[in-house]
Formats: sequence, C-alpha cells, structure tokens
Amino acid sequence: MTGTTPANQTRSKAMLATFIALMVLVGLNLRPALSSLAPVLTRVQQDTGLSPLAIGALTTLPVLCLGLFAPMAPWLAKRLGPERALAAGLVLLAAGLLLRGIPLVAPLFIGTLMAGAAIGVAGTLLPALVKRELPAGADLMTGVYTMALCLGGALGAGLSIPLSDWLGAWHLGLASWSVLAVIALAAWLALAPRRDETALPGGGGSMRSVLSQPLAWQVMLMMGLQSSLAYIVFGWLPTLLVARGYGEAEAGWMMGASVMVQLPAALAAPWLARLGRDQRPALLLVLTLVASGFWLLLQAPPSLRWIGVILLGLGQGGSFSLALTLIVLRSGNSRLAGKLSGLAQGGGYTLASMGPLGVGVMLQLDLGLGIITAVLIAICALSATFALFAGRNRRLETGDDGQVITR
Repeated sequence: MTGTTPANQTRSKAMLATFIALMVLVGLNLRPALSSLAPVLTRVQQDTGLSPLAIGALTTLPVLCLGLFAPMAPWLAKRLGPERALAAGLVLLAAGLLLRGIPLVAPLFIGTLMAGAAIGVAGTLLPALVKRELPAGADLMTGVYTMALCLGGALGAGLSIPLSDWLGAWHLGLASWSVLAVIALAAWLALAPRRDETALPGGGGSMRSVLSQPLAWQVMLMMGLQSSLAYIVFGWLPTLLVARGYGEAEAGWMMGASVMVQLPAALAAPWLARLGRDQRPALLLVLTLVASGFWLLLQAPPSLRWIGVILLGLGQGGSFSLALTLIVLRSGNSRLAGKLSGLAQGGGYTLASMGPLGVGVMLQLDLGLGIITAVLIAICALSATFALFAGRNRRLETGDDGQVITR
C-alpha cells in the first residue's frame, strides 16, 4: 500500500520552504546592479569625465542587455539544466559587479553589461523554476519573487550613497553588491532542488511554434510597455520632478517612497488577480493607477504629489508583478513557461529600453512636461490594450503533435 508518509510530507514542505527562500535571495540580486548606479552617476561623471551621452548609454545599455540575453535562458537551461544555468548567471553577475570596482571607464561599462546579461538570464529562468516547483501556487509565489525584486531595487537605490561614502569611493560601493551575489550563489549551489527534466510531464514545443501564437506576443508587448514605464521612472522621474519645481532632495525621496510602495503591491497583485475569472480587471486597475500617478506628479497641484507617489508605486508594483504572473498562468508546463519567459522578457526588455531613451530625446528637444506626461499616459493606454488580450483565461499548451497551441 502506497501513500505519502508524515516524514515525506515534512521533507516536501521543507524543500518547498528552502526553494522559496532561495527564490527570494536570488530575486534580491536582480535589481541592485541597476538601481545602485543611478544615485552615483554625478560622481561617476565627475571622476571619469564621461559625456552626458555616454552616461545615458551607461544607464540604457544594461536594460537592453536584459532583453538581448533573456532569450538565451531556455537554450542554456536545455543544455546545462535550469539549476546550473541559473548558477552560471549568478557567477557572471558577481564577476560583473566586481569588475565595476575598478575605477576606469572600460571596466565600468563591461561590468555593467555583464551584470545586465546575467540578470536577463537569471530573471528569465526563475518563473520557469517557480512553475516547476510550485505549479498550483505559481502565481502567488511570483508575487513573492516580484516583491524580492522590488526590495532589491529599493536597497540598491537607498544604500548606494551610504556604501560609497563608507567604503570611500563610488566604484567600491558598486562592487560591494557582489558580496550578496556570492552569498546567493553559494546558497543556490548547496540547496537548489535538482530534478531530471526528462522525467517532467509535458513538452515545451519549439520556440518557433511559441512565436506563432498571438497570446505569446500579447504577453510580451504588455510586459515590454509596462516595463518601459518602470525604467522611465527609474531613470528620469527625479529629473522630471526637478523640472516641475521640486528640490533635488525631495525628488529623490519621492522616487524612493514610490519604490517602497511597490513592495506590498507586488505581493498583493496576484491575490487580486485570483478574484475574477481572468486577470483583465486587475491589469486595468493597476495600469490606471500608474497613469493617475504620473498625472498627479507631473500636472496636478503640488499638494497632491504624495497621493501621486502612492498611486504610482501601487500601480507599478502591481503591474510588474502581474506581468510576471502572466508568464506562469499562460503556460501549461515549466518548459513552455521557460520559452514564454524568454520571449516576454527578451522582447519586452528590449522594447522597454526604448522608453528611457525616448524621454531623454524629448527632454533634449525641450518638449515640456505636458507632452511628456501625455506620452506616458499613452503608453499606459497601449499597455492596457494588450492587457485586454493577454489577461484572458487562455493558456499555451503542447498538442499531440508536439506543436504549441492556445487553449
């Protein structure tokens, strides 16, 4: 007579708890490499003599790398296994961060691009691993993972200046984040779950068959458009607020507060998505909050600015969490989740990199806050349009002939 013994149940729960802790630890590493750079850009420019155009490239290229290298994740997972592929990503991340500790222009750019490539690979692998390890609660666990991402971004932004001051140099402050990456790597190598992928149910189909499905493109475009708004906030919100008339210190605090508000929203959004038959109402709600937050911050009376900060943070934390949740909800198995994640994050982040560049061009042309605000709200509306399709209760499955279909 077979069955699950109490000892096996306890062991299974311990393994799941370990995986969740590892997921959070890895997630904490996937934003500080980006968010720790922005606060010290003035110091970087003063010490290196980089032009404003070069500084802009330094902040835009890592986001582009997220998109360019994310599609490599399914290929690496197939050849190395997802666990070893994720470990390789953490090795590359730690090496890139350490390289930024050299106070020269070339290592700064190379290290930053290495970090962007590593984050693109690791960030694409995690949703597939969540789908594999926690298939029944993958959407809720994606919220936990997204909260870890947001927390990592907030820590990177908030601790960048204190770490640089404590260590005596901006490049040492940037390199110090390699310690967290090494800790995550060691924990992952020691504790990561290991499975025989060939024994897992369900096929993944080919990437070509995934690309033939409109649902995959709808998820990708929704991901890219909402991500472009996130990176616009990360790269330009303080500048836009200063142009509105706020002081630099207050603008920084407003951005930091907005990032912190993202944490509970990222955790709560998947629960909200479960209340309806599909995710369309939740997606429209969070994107409306984003648009409202932009308008209140850039156009409404200053007395409403902190309401704008809160709405923007709630909307962006929720929209990013739901975008990642769609990857697992629209995939029938972990292999399809890996391929959809590669497309959604690869194409999405490539599209997202155009957002900060576009705002920079508009500022260079002195188009004014009114036009910039209108463009931001238009991006929200376009993202909502694709959310109406991506948020439907549909799923990519592998048919009997091995081709990917939508059910």
